[in-house]
Amino acid sequence: MSTPQHAIGSGFGAATTAAEVLDGIDLTGRHVLVTGGYSGIGLETTRAVAAAGARVVVPARRPETAKEALAGIDGVETDALDLADLDSVEAFADRRLAAGEGFDAVIDSAGVMASPEIRVGPGWELQFATNHLGHFALVNRLAPLLNEGARVVAVSSGGHRRSPIRWDDPHFERGYDRWEAYGQSKTANVLFAVHLDRLGQERGVRAFALHPGGILTPLQRHISHEDQVALGWVDEDGNAVADWFKTPEQGAATQTWAAFSPQLDGKGGVYLVDCEIAEVTEDGSGVAPYAVDPEEAARLWDFSVELTGVDGFRR
Repeated sequence: MSTPQHAIGSGFGAATTAAEVLDGIDLTGRHVLVTGGYSGIGLETTRAVAAAGARVVVPARRPETAKEALAGIDGVETDALDLADLDSVEAFADRRLAAGEGFDAVIDSAGVMASPEIRVGPGWELQFATNHLGHFALVNRLAPLLNEGARVVAVSSGGHRRSPIRWDDPHFERGYDRWEAYGQSKTANVLFAVHLDRLGQERGVRAFALHPGGILTPLQRHISHEDQVALGWVDEDGNAVADWFKTPEQGAATQTWAAFSPQLDGKGGVYLVDCEIAEVTEDGSGVAPYAVDPEEAARLWDFSVELTGVDGFRR
């Protein structure tokens, strides 16, 4: 059963923090995986979830950097994972499967934005490979470990409006545009959640996608200071000037709400903004129709299976 893409009156909003979302929610005994959980909004998600009592696994391309960032947070474990390398994804998943402990939530918070043209694997465009295919393979390989009632959260972006899936040239072999590539990868995140929710419901697994809001974090590492000034994000001294920027604590709220709020019990397959289910709109205020199209979602799933060789939910 699909969930209507309409607001439910959560009572939260753009200024809500991850800690406020979890106020009164005890996560003791819960086991959570947060990719990118050592930087930016991922770090704030890890901090809030661990403070509520959960044990958290944080896979990291730079494990030592992750350990330093997470020092002092109880209940957190790090492990090596490079989402752009499917061999690394398989090795990480095999270690978790060998450990045998199930997950109650998987939050796909890692990502890359507006990178220069980089090819990985068999020539895949980096942003599509990292933001979508790496997470697709990871979640599918971990499917046996998803407990009944588990939620999978795909961190997308309002940037999904920059591009639908480019079926005629998904890897930008006929000319690269870093922002369109980012947009396509973020559309893929939403479509992934739509179809995963459809496939996972029979085993009690639900999925959500979301826009966390605009937050100045290391995600912008590939965007020069000059470009950020030109975009109206920061001033010449690097201070935020756009009034719509959130703090990292606020930016972590929607993915934390998606993973644990009882307000979303029995729901799934929807795109969230500001701790609320967004509306489908043609303008920039909600989610683009093509990003929640079930036929597009099924097509992307099949394409992703073809590329990665992994399908943990239909076998």
